[in-house]
Amino acid sequence: MTQTLESAQPAAGTDAAGTATTAGARAHARAQHGRTADTMIHVPATTAPERLTAGLPAGAAASLTWAESLAFGRYTHLELARGTRIRLTDTDGDACVHAVLFRAGASHERINVADTVKVPWQAYLGPGHPLLSDAGRLMATVVADSSGRHDALTGTTSLAGNQAKYGAGSAHSASPAGRELLTLGALKHGISQREVPPSISFFKGTAVDADGTIRFTGSAGAGTALELLLQMDAVLVLANTAHPLDPRPDFTGSTVDIVAWQAPEDLAALAAGDLGFAPGPEHLLALQNTELDFTARTSA
Repeated sequence: MTQTLESAQPAAGTDAAGTATTAGARAHARAQHGRTADTMIHVPATTAPERLTAGLPAGAAASLTWAESLAFGRYTHLELARGTRIRLTDTDGDACVHAVLFRAGASHERINVADTVKVPWQAYLGPGHPLLSDAGRLMATVVADSSGRHDALTGTTSLAGNQAKYGAGSAHSASPAGRELLTLGALKHGISQREVPPSISFFKGTAVDADGTIRFTGSAGAGTALELLLQMDAVLVLANTAHPLDPRPDFTGSTVDIVAWQAPEDLAALAAGDLGFAPGPEHLLALQNTELDFTARTSA
């Protein structure tokens, strides 16, 4: 998992020369303990600043499993349990989060963006939209959304595309491509480059015109958020980087805040249609496929 400390400055009483020895390096490293930066992972998650936890449901802040501010141009990844609810917040209105999902412990099953669009008869993601696997199971559901600017049609940026547009596209360059970052995140879970599927993009939207042209619609603005509810144990890999149709010539974007908490009660609420939307028949069938598989694998 990435951690960025770009804004951190040397702690008082330490300097670069002091790290030339083992003892100096240890003192310098220990002097960083407890310090924070604008973009970082908060460990434990319950130490996250109020900015990340504001507005969470009652009790959620005490059951946080992930809290992170992900800088633009970075990636992150985590294996999360069934019943986890994840909130992504586009704090400054210029994030673009490319996402892929793999079933934990069985990465041959992964998000299928084509079915995620085709099966529910809806290309534009919003509350109640199911994210489907290539086995016809429900991996996650969009359970809340105040952005409405997402893209399941274009995919993410490539090394060649970023090289042509920005001059560089490798994962550690100044303008990393989404595909490169997602691949690094997947590799951390033993998933090869060839197994990384097409991704969904959050917070930068597209629309399809009558002639079939895919038109970039950009961001909905600062402070919008999207929430997912996981129906199965899954590895979530996120890359916060430019959208492939972003017309701006410069590599530009902003931080996204991430929090996740345990909400197993929402699984039953989803099935009952009590999360503010009524799942469609295709959504319910995918959910039933997932429950059948879960029961078969976990029953005594």
